[in-house]
Amino acid sequence: MQITSAIERTRYNVFKWRYNLSIPRKLIMAFGMAGLTGLLAQVRILTELSPVPITGQTLAVLLAGVLLGRRWGGASMAIYAILGVAGIPWFNGWTSGLGVTGGYFIGFILAALFLGYFTDKYIKSRYFFSMLGLMIFASMVLVYVPGVIWLGLWLNMVTGTAVSISALLAMGVVPFIIGDVIKVILAAGITRMVTPKTNYADNYIP
Repeated sequence: MQITSAIERTRYNVFKWRYNLSIPRKLIMAFGMAGLTGLLAQVRILTELSPVPITGQTLAVLLAGVLLGRRWGGASMAIYAILGVAGIPWFNGWTSGLGVTGGYFIGFILAALFLGYFTDKYIKSRYFFSMLGLMIFASMVLVYVPGVIWLGLWLNMVTGTAVSISALLAMGVVPFIIGDVIKVILAAGITRMVTPKTNYADNYIP
C-alpha cells in the first residue's frame, strides 16, 4: 500500500511540475518531444503497398499530448512539422520538405491537441481502456483523414490523374492499421503507467 501511494505521489509531482513550468521550459520540452519524434521517424518499414513508410513516429505523436498537455503537446508536433518542412532532415529517412506525408503532419498536431486536452481535463481518460479509445480515434481519424486527403492531392499533382478513394485507402490506411493498433496499445499502456489518477490541472473533471 505504501509503495502504491509513493508511486502515485511521484506521478502527481511530475505532472504537477510539468503543468506549472514556465513558458521557456515548456518550449524546451516541446523541442525535446519534436526531436524524439524525429528519432522515432527513423524506425521505419518500407512496403510495396504505399509510398508512405510505416514508422515509429506516431508513438511519439500519441504520447506528446499526454506528456506535455494540450498546448505544448500540439506545439511540439507543430515544431516538428514546421522545422521539417523548412529543411531540418528529421522526417523518415532523414528527409525534409512537404512531400507525400504533409497531411499526416497536420493530423499529428490535431492528435496531440486532442489527447492532451482529455489527459489534463478528465482523470478517467488516463486509464487504459479510456485512453485506448481516445487514441484509436486520434490515430484512425485525426491522423488518417488529413493524411489521406493530402496523399490524394499529392498523387494528383504528380500523376495528373485523380486517384479513387479505395486506392487511397489501400495506400494511406490499410498498410498501417496493424502497426498503428500495436502503437496505440503500447501508448495507452504507457499512459496508464505514468499518469497520476488525481488532479494536477485546473478545471479538471474526475
